[in-house]
Amino acid sequence: MQLGFFFFFFSSLFVAFQVPDVAFSSHCTIVTISRTFEKCSTLPTQQASIAWTFHPHNATIDLVFFGSFISPSGWVGFGINPISPEMTGTRALIAFPDPNSGQLVLLPYILDPTVKLQRTPLLSRPLDIHLLSSSATLYGGRLATIHDGATIQIYATFKLVPNKTKIHYVWNRGLYVQGYSPTIHPTAINDLSSISTIDVLSATTAKEHNNNIRTLKIIHGVINAISWGILLPIGAVTARYLRHIQALGIAWFYAHAGVQLFAVFLGTVGFSIGIRLGELSPGRVYGLHQKLGFAAFCLGWLQTLALLFRPKTTNKFRKYWKSYHHFVGYACVVLGVVNCFQGFQVMGESSSYAMLAYCLCLSTLIGICIALEVNSWVIFCRKSKEDKLRREGLIGGSEKGSGSSRG
Repeated sequence: MQLGFFFFFFSSLFVAFQVPDVAFSSHCTIVTISRTFEKCSTLPTQQASIAWTFHPHNATIDLVFFGSFISPSGWVGFGINPISPEMTGTRALIAFPDPNSGQLVLLPYILDPTVKLQRTPLLSRPLDIHLLSSSATLYGGRLATIHDGATIQIYATFKLVPNKTKIHYVWNRGLYVQGYSPTIHPTAINDLSSISTIDVLSATTAKEHNNNIRTLKIIHGVINAISWGILLPIGAVTARYLRHIQALGIAWFYAHAGVQLFAVFLGTVGFSIGIRLGELSPGRVYGLHQKLGFAAFCLGWLQTLALLFRPKTTNKFRKYWKSYHHFVGYACVVLGVVNCFQGFQVMGESSSYAMLAYCLCLSTLIGICIALEVNSWVIFCRKSKEDKLRREGLIGGSEKGSGSSRG
């Protein structure tokens, strides 16, 4: 029965995670009002795309980026990172309404590490790569106005490094501009994933790499949801409610230890995959999710190692070990469950069927805990009442194994 339940849960999460992102529904085009390009590619986020013409004889590229505003006072930017596929180091062209005239302006920016840490405002400065020309137009021509959803085309001509045809493209958009300084963009998963590597000669993208990362994310999410989010709470429930059933004897301990050990080992696999995902995703930082995951991992192994130092019931230090075991155990369960929800948010699956499946499993477990807790208190109150009557001599005899007591 339990194997069937976990098989169903695993399958539900895996299928739910496979729902495609609607951001991939946009299509690229090689034709604009002013010119026609040779190749185009749909970018993976924000319904953006790019078209270009590459000239191998002089290593220059004419390109146009198609993006859209999310605010009338916002900005849309596009650039090239000559070193690596990440935001830091990008040479960008950012378009926004001029604060004085309201007309569309396009200025060059270099995204250095201080910008990412928000230590200093982003100021326009000349690019240190060969930008031969650049311009920006709104869809609709001169009569078009900047509004939420307005489409923009950013044109640029770059001279590339000879014999290097793979380019790291970075793009994004923000809500507002302070003076001529674009402010930080939103930090949803799509905004943190606006990076793509394209070979301008063959028009191939690093899609296989991205698919591998997404597969790892799905495996990471499913494993951690099962281990930290389901099995670990089940192990805690096993210890709390089965230990007082005398008919089980010591079996409750082996069930508790077995479930918890399996959960921690499985969670270690998920944690390791998470570390690998961080290495494969430079420039993307999920601070809270990483910190919660590290804390849960450390607490989980502290609990596991505590088994090696478990005193006997007659030892005077047993009560201290028991307090430590309870505190660390429940803290680990809480952190694990909270981080599962944080993980859904990081993956952009907060409103997905995967999230629904996990919530149903967790709510079922909580319902079982409430029922067992009520039953435990009923037995405890009944036992206390019987003991009181027995002490007063109103009833006689002793009852062995009449139920469970609160501990």
